[in-house]
Amino acid sequence: MRKVLLAIVLLVIVVPVVVILARSARPVLELTTDVKTIGQATPVSVHVTDPRGIRSASAWVVQNGQTFQVWQLPQPLKATEATWNFVAGVRTTALLKDGPAKLIVEAKSNDLLRKTARVERDVTVVTRPPTVSGDSEQHYIYIGMADLATFNVSGAYTAAGVRVGDQSFRSWPMPGGKPGMFSLYAFAWNMPQTTVPVVFAANGAGNDVTSPLTVIFPKKEQPHYTVHQLQISDQFMQKVVGELDPNGTGDLVARFVKINNEMRKSNNKTLAELRFKTADHFLFSQPFQRQSHSAAEATFADLRHYIYQGKEIDQQVHLGYDLAVTQHVGVEASNDGTIVWAAPLGIYGNCIVVDHGYGLQTIYGHLSHIDMHEGDTVKRGQVMGQSGMTGMAGGDHIHFAMQLDGVQIDPKEWWDPHWIQDHVARRVELPGFRP
Repeated sequence: MRKVLLAIVLLVIVVPVVVILARSARPVLELTTDVKTIGQATPVSVHVTDPRGIRSASAWVVQNGQTFQVWQLPQPLKATEATWNFVAGVRTTALLKDGPAKLIVEAKSNDLLRKTARVERDVTVVTRPPTVSGDSEQHYIYIGMADLATFNVSGAYTAAGVRVGDQSFRSWPMPGGKPGMFSLYAFAWNMPQTTVPVVFAANGAGNDVTSPLTVIFPKKEQPHYTVHQLQISDQFMQKVVGELDPNGTGDLVARFVKINNEMRKSNNKTLAELRFKTADHFLFSQPFQRQSHSAAEATFADLRHYIYQGKEIDQQVHLGYDLAVTQHVGVEASNDGTIVWAAPLGIYGNCIVVDHGYGLQTIYGHLSHIDMHEGDTVKRGQVMGQSGMTGMAGGDHIHFAMQLDGVQIDPKEWWDPHWIQDHVARRVELPGFRP
């Protein structure tokens, strides 16, 4: 009888404890903003989940042994998921000083055990914006062209470079240990000519500063982009759709247009993301070389109207040069560099991308065969594969293009040693370069 009573007592005590433990949960906290610096009023966003809700939550900034509360949940949260937004900074916490600190967020579950979750992030408090000053050069430029600017930044900053409209180009320390920074930047083919390029510095806390560059657009040098009426044959349409959408179904024209639009955008996004695979130094010391004995069948930023059975079905801008020689000609590297892509790429067919340092890269499309691999180094003039008509090519040629920090640019100036001297080598150290 005693054993039975003891068992009953244990059940009365143990079962509720087991139930409480089983139903207990710890909140899951995630900082959804990448907070690295705290300025005047830096926004912070925190996402929380807990099946029992949240009893209490708070956020603090800890610096030099002092703890400053910057936010608190006003009342318990019954919902199982929520996002909290608040600000941290000098505007609400005047005792914060420039220097390292720690951002801490805690949340306590609404169950009986009150389990607590905590996230910590090392941050830097920045109370003053950086300063930036651009060079005094006159930058002669045209739409689609690249250029180089030098500048100086002082104070704390997390990013700096040149901004042209909504496009930003990274900065790099001046080569040879010289003081200052520089950026290779581009004025994109579709950028309004009224856009003023600026050097910028940002500290990640909302304190961004800019300084305009002196840019001159010589009218006589503005390019006149060519307009082409491309007659699309049934044979070409079937070739493109069969190669690039082999498992698709439905109207052939609709599939062709989808390839020409959606796949083109996706491929260009892939190319742009290759900017992160770049060397932090120049990999070349000579002018860029155009494919030997080649004739240009199309040039940079040509406007193409696609005509099928007498009707326009699409319109695209061609961001490169179509260079033709003979069938299956050896495709030559335009300069020294490292291969960062060597594989099929949608409309570009078999494609090679060579990095030349500081975000400057060359693109070779429509190859029939690729003889290189990602990571290989190449020399100027080295044969990397053979020309062909893979992808959206209507005949055997090389699609040659250049990009700078992911923005496609007009290559022709890089074939000119005097332009490289005036716009690059005169402003930064380009070891071994001779115009």
